[in-house]
Amino acid sequence: MHNFTTRPEIVGDFGVVASTHWIASGVGMSVLERGGNAFDAAVAAGFTLQIVEPHLNGPGGEVPMLVANKGEAPRVVCGQGVAPQSATLEYYKSQGLGVVPGSGLLSAVVPGAFDAWMMLLRDYGTLHLRDVLSYAISYAQNGIPVLPNIAGTIQRVQDLFVDHWQSSANVYLPNGRVPTIGGRFANPAIADTYLRIISEAESVGGDRTKQIDKARQDWREGFVAEAIDQFFAQNEFMDTTGRRNRGLLSGDDMARWSASYEEPLSFHYKGYDVLKTGPWGQGPAFLQQLALLDGFDLDALSPTDPEFVHLVIEATKLAFADREAFYGDPYFVDVPMDQLLSETYNVERRKLISDEASMKLQPGQIDGFGGPVVDRPKGETPEGRDNKDIGEPTVARFDDLETAADGGTKGDTCHLDIIDQWGNMVTATPSGGWLQSSPVVPELGFCLTNRAQMFWLDERSPSCIAPGKRPRTTLSVSMAVKDGDPEMIFGTPGGDQQDQWSLHHFLRYVHFGQNLQEAIDAPGFHTNHFPSSFYPREADAGHLVVEGRFPEATVQSLRKKGHRIQVDGDWTLGRMTAASKTGGYLRAGANARFMQGYAVGR
Repeated sequence: MHNFTTRPEIVGDFGVVASTHWIASGVGMSVLERGGNAFDAAVAAGFTLQIVEPHLNGPGGEVPMLVANKGEAPRVVCGQGVAPQSATLEYYKSQGLGVVPGSGLLSAVVPGAFDAWMMLLRDYGTLHLRDVLSYAISYAQNGIPVLPNIAGTIQRVQDLFVDHWQSSANVYLPNGRVPTIGGRFANPAIADTYLRIISEAESVGGDRTKQIDKARQDWREGFVAEAIDQFFAQNEFMDTTGRRNRGLLSGDDMARWSASYEEPLSFHYKGYDVLKTGPWGQGPAFLQQLALLDGFDLDALSPTDPEFVHLVIEATKLAFADREAFYGDPYFVDVPMDQLLSETYNVERRKLISDEASMKLQPGQIDGFGGPVVDRPKGETPEGRDNKDIGEPTVARFDDLETAADGGTKGDTCHLDIIDQWGNMVTATPSGGWLQSSPVVPELGFCLTNRAQMFWLDERSPSCIAPGKRPRTTLSVSMAVKDGDPEMIFGTPGGDQQDQWSLHHFLRYVHFGQNLQEAIDAPGFHTNHFPSSFYPREADAGHLVVEGRFPEATVQSLRKKGHRIQVDGDWTLGRMTAASKTGGYLRAGANARFMQGYAVGR
């Protein structure tokens, strides 16, 4: 059966790059053409994404990765920074807070992306620091084309910048105005920061390893850490609480933390071992959905069959309820992943899936583990503020990005997948440090991540805030291994939707034989049934949004099952990119929605 696609699946044998911005994809391919490997290309593309998608990530953000060096077992790179040493539950309670603010300084954690990219470059790359940073520096100096969502995001927080975050206004409101769509926007201060890091790194001599180690030291203990330390110590800023707050991040916090490698979690499904990060991210929810769906005959269905959508959504509700009940940083809490992915546990959980849409939030029970699940209906906020003031973070859409006037945002992110001619693979989901998340540190040209908004302020929760703890993020990367050989890498922006949209892509690929591009272009859907990971942490019971390209008969059938259906635009849900190595070729695909993502290769 022929499936319509917006563009071809890219096929070649030299290298493929797919990302959420065409410029980053072009940069990654350029590095491959220069003789760099997939790891070099990923670092260059990752730093470029910080410049070309400043509303979706930045130098002060974080990044998880899955990497496969040919001939070695795949590894997780943890580029997720931790809560400051002063970030105790008692402190937030003393400030009268029910949740961590969604913007400002009080939700900052250690920025992890830079150290993670540098560690990857040192251990797996071949190029020098200057080689991989030159692209981002050039775009920061000379400017990037302003996408509608960059301008739209800045416009929504314009008053906040002018009235309260002047350092951000100085950068993002050149000449006092919102950048023009299609115009050129530059951020030379970020270029200066990276040029200074390069200069100091090259002062140690020509050895690339020593240069990279020096760059990491400059970031964690040198001028970058000093600027952040002083900025946080000397300022307080307006945030989503409606008042000015100080931050807790310090230079000492920066020096204490470094990126690390971890073993991935895995689940075997239909001949594939699917790899994800540990439960400091939401990635295991993808595996739990597979464990639940393993008991159904999806092969007998189709990508737009109402039964397919229904079964997937009901499995999602159960897996994400468990996410809320059990997940947290495994260095701090015991997360019973073996039980959560076991056949015994999921046989029982599967019995909760009926022919009708569930309206309940139903986490499982495992003695000695987990915590309460807060089910806050949409519209109720923890400080009792009218929700119209902060926006409703429900459906992540590029044409209506949820950035409220006070910087409160569900946020989105970016993604890249790269495979080189030697079969090396990198999949990464850079995020955080959005331009709207917190005020710019003037000396550096960028702001800090507000990922701490994902912590709960409840000592009973596995993801309760604590000093040195990783927030349980939504950031998620995926790798599918077949017969011991990595076959496919894939991922998407989208917050709580990441491990829904990427799951749907994988299921279409495995059960319906769709190629990468067909699976990306197929009509999207997701649910916000469970508590959002983002301020103000709302849930929308029974919610199901589908793209308008779904057949009317499918929509009506889902309504009859009790789903609270929202029919969205034809091309609005999903930001997938993917790359694979099958049939003697490298392949790649990228999302056509919102005219931004691109896959390249040859």
